[in-house]
Amino acid sequence: MTAACAVATLTMGLAASTALAQTPSWCGPNEASLALLDGFGGNSWRLVTTASGAEEAAKCPSITQYEYADGQGDTQKAISDINSMAARGIKAMVVFGDAGPAVLPALTNAHRAGTIVVPYRVNVGGTEGENYAKFIGSSFFEDGVSWGNWIKEILPEGGNLLFLSGPAGNSQGTDELAGMKSVLDDKYVFINPEPFAVTNWDPSLTQQVLSAEIAKNDKIDVIVSDFGPSLVGALPVFAEFGRSIPALATSDGNSLSCFWEENKEANPDFKLFTVATGNDNVRLAVQWAVALATGGTPPTDEIFKAPVYENSVSGTPNPVTCRPDLPGSIYLSAEMADDAQAKAVGQ
Repeated sequence: MTAACAVATLTMGLAASTALAQTPSWCGPNEASLALLDGFGGNSWRLVTTASGAEEAAKCPSITQYEYADGQGDTQKAISDINSMAARGIKAMVVFGDAGPAVLPALTNAHRAGTIVVPYRVNVGGTEGENYAKFIGSSFFEDGVSWGNWIKEILPEGGNLLFLSGPAGNSQGTDELAGMKSVLDDKYVFINPEPFAVTNWDPSLTQQVLSAEIAKNDKIDVIVSDFGPSLVGALPVFAEFGRSIPALATSDGNSLSCFWEENKEANPDFKLFTVATGNDNVRLAVQWAVALATGGTPPTDEIFKAPVYENSVSGTPNPVTCRPDLPGSIYLSAEMADDAQAKAVGQ
């Protein structure tokens, strides 16, 4: 993909007939341009999240120009995209800073040049007001609390836990672990290397890591993972060891829910608890950026709170929900309509 293609203009289709009553309070009267920038935009989660960001921006008729750039996992390209958007005079930018503090100097330069910069979800360092206008985080600590409380319900006497997260040192995993440890006492033993087993959220590496942990540990009562769909290809490894899939506390995805439906009878220990995977984090970041750019009223929330989504034990707030008629690579917890998600992931 060329840089020109990656920075493709998305048609907003802003209808002049948008009724005033439908305009959200965070959309002010001043016209502005908005850009959404990814450090890496190539998996299904990002495709749905990117489409969600565009959908949210389209609610505001004051946004007259919308741009998108994908850093394609290349930190230098991500930095170049930020610099390019600022040089073009884009009024506001929402940034998923996959490279963390490596993109902070570019964000700071854009902020000081007058662009409204709103990084979200990934900690890029820096300080609000000095390096960017607003940082919109996610409640990863609370996700850990939710997982920990469910684990206490299904294993009141304690047990062995295996925690899988993304790249080494990622702040999401360390925050989730802190949340779990805030509610779990010493009866619950984490058998993985501290602070978590590294998977890079990559299905192939996840399978390698899980195989190694099964071989090392005769007893795994619960697997905790912060990207549930990445486990679908790895969980059949338990059958190769003649063992039931254990309970799983994770984030939702249609492929995972359908896997649970297909395998629950053969795996009596396979309970499933999910929190929303968080595609809608981008919507809160867009609302903040648009409010600051157009003179609207900023949202009251500054952190995205992922709600509990599925619980196979209680069925509350939702039972495990599989939609076999839809692609596995969509997320039923997301606000975006299911068919729109299917279109976003190209199916």
